[in-house]
Amino acid sequence: MKIAVNTRLLLKDKLEGIGWVAYECLRRMVISHPEVEFHFIFDREPDPKFIFADNVKPVVLFPPARHPFLYIAFFEFAVARYLRKIKADLYLSPDGYLSLRSKVKQIAVFHDLNFEHFPQDFPKIHLWHYKKFFPKYARKADKIITVSEFSKKDICECYGINPDKIEVAYNGANEIFSPVSEKVKKEIRDKYTEGNPYFMFVGSLHPRKNLARLFTSFDLFKKRNNNDIKLLIVGSKRWWTEPIKNAYEAMTHKDDVIFAGRLSAEDLQFVTASALASVYVSYFEGFGIPIVEAFKCDTPVITSNVTSMPEVSNDAALLVDPFNEESIADAMEKILDEEVRNDLIEKGRIRRQDFSWDKAAETWWKVLESQSNKDTKTQRF
Repeated sequence: MKIAVNTRLLLKDKLEGIGWVAYECLRRMVISHPEVEFHFIFDREPDPKFIFADNVKPVVLFPPARHPFLYIAFFEFAVARYLRKIKADLYLSPDGYLSLRSKVKQIAVFHDLNFEHFPQDFPKIHLWHYKKFFPKYARKADKIITVSEFSKKDICECYGINPDKIEVAYNGANEIFSPVSEKVKKEIRDKYTEGNPYFMFVGSLHPRKNLARLFTSFDLFKKRNNNDIKLLIVGSKRWWTEPIKNAYEAMTHKDDVIFAGRLSAEDLQFVTASALASVYVSYFEGFGIPIVEAFKCDTPVITSNVTSMPEVSNDAALLVDPFNEESIADAMEKILDEEVRNDLIEKGRIRRQDFSWDKAAETWWKVLESQSNKDTKTQRF
């Protein structure tokens, strides 16, 4: 069997959200199914570490798919032509982009439809492309994989898709995430926050991550409490918008906000495991991997009471209204209570057992297998 895969988001030293999901699931499928020929479709020269085994055949197609107009040229012409050339049995797209011109069976992975609900957060040209093509991709796909029951319901309601067409595969978290000793926690605090305890946020600084309200909430928390707690922000400032900048500049306690930038998986694990709490108060998420990462590190979580986050956290996090700074600040105060923290940690230990990349990859494979006309044997991961 030949499975072609859109792997354009497997980028050296630049793996984020969807890229990590693709990396974890594809690596497991490739290794577990040596009988399958995987064609990885890149739009630039790939890092050899993404060629997971001998049954992967990488190809670089032109033009680089880094702009909406180039997306059309890449997926509707270059990808369609390549699928026809190799006589692919299936085409899998971990970021949801399909080839409408191709007659090959196609599986799309949809992570969320944020752009349908908060269009103001997107550049106009990208918004045009998303709203024009993603409804078509949803209808074109022979099967859709998504990352939460919330996202499944959202796709059905927004695009009129039959629920039977969609399979849910919860994301996992890197195996490296685990608790650390008190000695390590002290070393990490010394390194990043001058020895002080800290709340942490991790993610791209996109508007939906709600950094502006997080800054205002933390400032309110600091005004109420005379303490040495810091706020550590992990992620690049690529989406550093005017509202985020203005909220930060208006802070009385902005000196207590520390920007760590992008961190390696190893460093992120140490930072997560050493935090007082992970504060993840986005106003829209299809899943929310940092919630699971914190659970795996025995780190308490504050997260939002909207979209997928109550589903992912279940009863193992303090839920807040992401549009209400008082609600977020109240949770920051509440989580300082040792009894509250210990209860959340125990519940997180239970909830984290429901998430693994092995389970996600197995679901992905079962979907691919269901769409193949050839006999392939399902294996455990």
